[in-house]
Amino acid sequence: MTNIPIFKLEEFWKKYEFSAPYLLCPSDAETWLLKDIVAMADPESKSLWDNLSLGYTESPGLPALRKEISQLYDSLEADHILTTAGAEEGIYCAMHSLIAQGDHVVIVSPSYQSLETLPQVLGAKISFIHLQSANQWKLSFDQIQSVWRTTTKLLILVCPHNPSGTLIEPDVYEKMIALARKTGAYIFCDEVYRFLELDETKRLPAIADGYERGISLNVMTKSFGLPGLRIGWLASRDVDLLQKVNSYKMYTSICNSAPSEILALIALKSKESILKRNREIVLQNVKLLDEFVKRHSDSIRWVRPEGGTIAFLELLLPISIDEFTEQLVEKAGVLIMPGTIFDCPGNFFRVGYGRRNMPDVLNRFEQFLITYENLYKK
Repeated sequence: MTNIPIFKLEEFWKKYEFSAPYLLCPSDAETWLLKDIVAMADPESKSLWDNLSLGYTESPGLPALRKEISQLYDSLEADHILTTAGAEEGIYCAMHSLIAQGDHVVIVSPSYQSLETLPQVLGAKISFIHLQSANQWKLSFDQIQSVWRTTTKLLILVCPHNPSGTLIEPDVYEKMIALARKTGAYIFCDEVYRFLELDETKRLPAIADGYERGISLNVMTKSFGLPGLRIGWLASRDVDLLQKVNSYKMYTSICNSAPSEILALIALKSKESILKRNREIVLQNVKLLDEFVKRHSDSIRWVRPEGGTIAFLELLLPISIDEFTEQLVEKAGVLIMPGTIFDCPGNFFRVGYGRRNMPDVLNRFEQFLITYENLYKK
């Protein structure tokens, strides 16, 4: 692949993630200590861990891990799961396996950058659907239908949405599947924030459950709070497609880290307790953000997120979000993510509310914001 664009989001993280003292924009939930994960192991998993050989692993993933992942879905089995090195390898290999030069692809934007960049680099003909804050960052079926073609190969979207945290409405979900089924298109849904919907009754079925040509992407990074494992997966009832993706994986990671597979297996067997703790943190932090936005309604507004660990706020002060971000991190050591990273016009910025230290970091952000509010009042 030649002339691939700079990955703006990841370059942003490379610059600031380990130098900025206070991160207000992480997209992952609170992580865990290794000893705490190992302590969760049942006897069988503990034996696997204690007797682990550091050799090569099976390319599709440890069979026991794939079986455990399949339990996250309503209609899938282990053969419907392909593990990957994080979510990005799943995106990279899936896009290369699905898209050929000239294919028509519909992309819901803003989004995680590689979901937009790779189809363009691969020569697809792209129709973008641009979500708007004025419409609560909601996807409508009319938007999908307006760009759909009989030749559309693929629809790409994120739910819960990155960066806004909004969900797809159930009627839109059903209608888009019916439209894709009618023309034989695939639907690729990045579901890495699934299981942390603020209202669990609003959780949609995974696209791999809802549609025979649906491809669900997930990872241990976000809702489970275990990014260091670098274990992700693709789920689909289309086993031929998964085999094609697996063949492409032979040119990337080939296989997973053996310790990571066992740790992921242990964590997923304890998913109820892991998600329960992370949900408690998320719900507490969203309440703080609710109060924060109310206190600063003249300078901050938002569309309240519905799921995941991230929200998209809008700065109403007469300063560009890029300049505000730079001054914030330089003077207060607090990092937010400007919407320009997502090529999103306006003065938007992303914050993360999945970590325990968010109250302290939000307080530091608020003190800095107050100085600017007072400055512009003068």
